[in-house]
Amino acid sequence: MARRGHGEGSIYHRNDGRWAAAISLDNGKRKTLYGKTRKEVQEKLKKALHEQQEGRMITAPQQTIKHYLEYWLEEVHRQSIRIRTYERYEEIVRLHLLPALGHHMLQKLAPQHLQTFYNSKLREGLSATTVISFHNVLHKALDHAMRWRLMAYNVCDLVSPPRRKHIELETLNLEQAQQFLTTVRGCPQEALFLLAIGTGMRRGEIMGLKWRDIDLATGKLQIRRVLTRIPSRVSGKGYIEDEPKSEKSRRNIVLPSFVLEGLKQHHVRQLEAKLKAGPRWEEHDYVFCTSVGTHVNPDRDIQEPFKKLLKKAGLPNIRFHDLRHSAATLMLSMGVHPKIVQEILGHSRINMTLDVYSHVLPTMQQEAMRKLNDALGS
Repeated sequence: MARRGHGEGSIYHRNDGRWAAAISLDNGKRKTLYGKTRKEVQEKLKKALHEQQEGRMITAPQQTIKHYLEYWLEEVHRQSIRIRTYERYEEIVRLHLLPALGHHMLQKLAPQHLQTFYNSKLREGLSATTVISFHNVLHKALDHAMRWRLMAYNVCDLVSPPRRKHIELETLNLEQAQQFLTTVRGCPQEALFLLAIGTGMRRGEIMGLKWRDIDLATGKLQIRRVLTRIPSRVSGKGYIEDEPKSEKSRRNIVLPSFVLEGLKQHHVRQLEAKLKAGPRWEEHDYVFCTSVGTHVNPDRDIQEPFKKLLKKAGLPNIRFHDLRHSAATLMLSMGVHPKIVQEILGHSRINMTLDVYSHVLPTMQQEAMRKLNDALGS
């Protein structure tokens, strides 16, 4: 039996005919490699020694994907993400990743396992965007496993998730937006809808907005919080004030005059409602609230009135979130620089703005070329 120095491994021939190599690990234990020939074992030993030298040798005990993902989500990742993000991750892990991949050993997860998983989800009728979200969650989890030296590499890097299909956004054009504003005039939620289409604010940002965030004299608004639903699996039902979606989401917005005027009128009506409610009023400083000062309900107080107004105006049956897309599309179409639109919307990267609203770019290019031609064409 040929032997090597400490930590360099040894190769020997077993009684069952196989060749084996043993290597000493940093934790005092030994790792055994097997092969049909001495050459095969020599190659495995060479690779193992190289990984050990670079600090990539896996010394942790084997565990299943199920055991690792549950620990990673609850004990590691949950502390660093927003509560709604945790809810989404928990559902992806529990409903999709664990049933399909949970029985595999972490260190033996192969590209074929992931490719089969992705294909099966597409055959079930899930969209490519949804399957990509599964891939992203698993990739994030396995990156952490690599840092903890539970895996030698991230198997997600060896598999290409399905290509995201381009989906045309449903937005209101200028004429439709004007029709919408005409229809909402005088309704109880007028200021809310003016703010949505005039600034592109997210629904949670609008629900969490407080009067202290608005300077009615200068027409400036600060987004400092969102109102978000508490997942029932976490701690019952209800809503809490939470941090904005990202650092870029915490932003300042200069209000258009028509939005500012709507907010001023809304402020007067709210003061009247407060006097009428008397001792029943709960002071939370919300810009948009119920008749007793509590936060609005997104379905009863926003979604349902919005759908009725669309029908009354004879407009397409879009989502409330599409007012955000409409605001961005209108600004870009009017020549507002994408960087400014990014800052108004609170996108973390300008690439996100350009990707989401790529359908507007050809029109912007045509306008740019027309201006260039007017200046130089003669």
